[in-house]
Amino acid sequence: MRKGAVVFFFSLLLSSLLCSEAKNSREKSIPPVVLIPGDGGSQIEAKLDKPEVIHYICSKKTEGWFDLWLNMELLVPYVIDCWVDNMKLVYDNETRTTTNAPGVTTRIPGFGNSTTVEWLDPSHRSPTGYFKDIVNALVSLGYERGVSVRGAPFDFRRAPNEHGEYFRDLRRLIEETYQSSGRKVILILHSMGAPMMHYFLNLQEQHWKDKHIETVVSLAGAWGGSIKAVKVYTAGDNLGIYVISSLKVRAEQRSAPSLAFLLPSSDLWGPDDVLVETPTKNYSTSNFQDLFDTLNLPDAYEMYLDTKDLLKNPPAPGVEVHCLHGEGVDTVRKISLCCWAISYHIVQTMGSKYPTVEPAYHFLKKLHATAKSMENRWVGKQKQKVYHKPYQGIDHMQILRDPNVISYVVELVQNITKKNMRLSRKKAKNLFQLEKNRKDKAEQRILKTEANDIIMPRKWFDAIYVNKEEYMEQRSNSRVNKQHPNSIQALLNEDYAVTES
Repeated sequence: MRKGAVVFFFSLLLSSLLCSEAKNSREKSIPPVVLIPGDGGSQIEAKLDKPEVIHYICSKKTEGWFDLWLNMELLVPYVIDCWVDNMKLVYDNETRTTTNAPGVTTRIPGFGNSTTVEWLDPSHRSPTGYFKDIVNALVSLGYERGVSVRGAPFDFRRAPNEHGEYFRDLRRLIEETYQSSGRKVILILHSMGAPMMHYFLNLQEQHWKDKHIETVVSLAGAWGGSIKAVKVYTAGDNLGIYVISSLKVRAEQRSAPSLAFLLPSSDLWGPDDVLVETPTKNYSTSNFQDLFDTLNLPDAYEMYLDTKDLLKNPPAPGVEVHCLHGEGVDTVRKISLCCWAISYHIVQTMGSKYPTVEPAYHFLKKLHATAKSMENRWVGKQKQKVYHKPYQGIDHMQILRDPNVISYVVELVQNITKKNMRLSRKKAKNLFQLEKNRKDKAEQRILKTEANDIIMPRKWFDAIYVNKEEYMEQRSNSRVNKQHPNSIQALLNEDYAVTES
């Protein structure tokens, strides 16, 4: 009975050790993830020392940093006017860049961690969840926040042409994550994060991408721009908060170069595709200048000129890409202005391979006849594979929390983990064989050296060499051969010479 208990205990201990070893091997094989948010997907902190304020209820000076985006308490009526004034950018026509409003300093917290892209409001209020569901799914697989799953937030108000420092930091983050884990990195992008990363990847050498990037997962990526940008310029957007007037926040939104960067691309929208319709004139990608003149937005047009060619006929990204997006969701078709009263024409994508908001052509016949998904545009232009997966009825933000989308990401991670484990076993086997071969060769060298250096005892030497003349002759031969005259190898050589003669 005691013997059986010992055997059972030993078996249990062995099983536990094997499971622990398998778990450790799996955790070492998981590919690290870097999350790239979209427009509005990063927290922004601010500090104020303003020369003046627009309203007496607005703070003119703050002692330290406070949450500017996203802070739900700043988006209530009246207070939102202060928020708009603190959030908007000022464009410089000479430097072709933007700055914060006078007296406003901003920073993007949490670079390298995942927390600030999991929740947009630091208080973690439920409406402000962003990448949280995806990160929770990754953590259940053995990922660790800030170590194997990391975030790369950026100032989403600005376009790629103003993000040189961010791109340098991102490259270092990817390199650091790769070096610390020993595994290639997965980039998971959302919305504006897709064209941002396309621009970033075009700046990198192909050998760098081959070494550091495992794959890219695009969630509702705005690869070719969005008609929603046109809507924001004309009518504004209430950020999904029904008590906020779209016209209130429009001034802040119009000041952002990223909005110009997200305008529909002429690569996808043709000159005859009407974006804005009025009783007297229609506007398309061919006459954006006229639209900005009509809206009296000269700075916005300059921003458009700065950004419109950043991804003009861009090369393929040179990495494996998984394009996931929604379809079958009502999508803005065009904007009709009648006496500046705005109505929205919507169109269902009805199975189109384009994302629900971006990019969507405006006529159903064009959706079915000429619309091509991103993977078709890159086929034959890069050796890396491009995958495509549409999801019925999922909109732009739902894709971040949809169970089927998260399952796709989890399965992809697990498949890459299994591949890494196979490669690790193969590498270990090869290293073992190389080490064995090295040891075998070393042992052969040792044996040969020992055979040459072992000295015969004097009494054996006297029995072999019967006279001094014979010894002197052997010693002379041994010096030529760089051997000790009384070594085993010298005697073997002598015997061999005698046999040959």
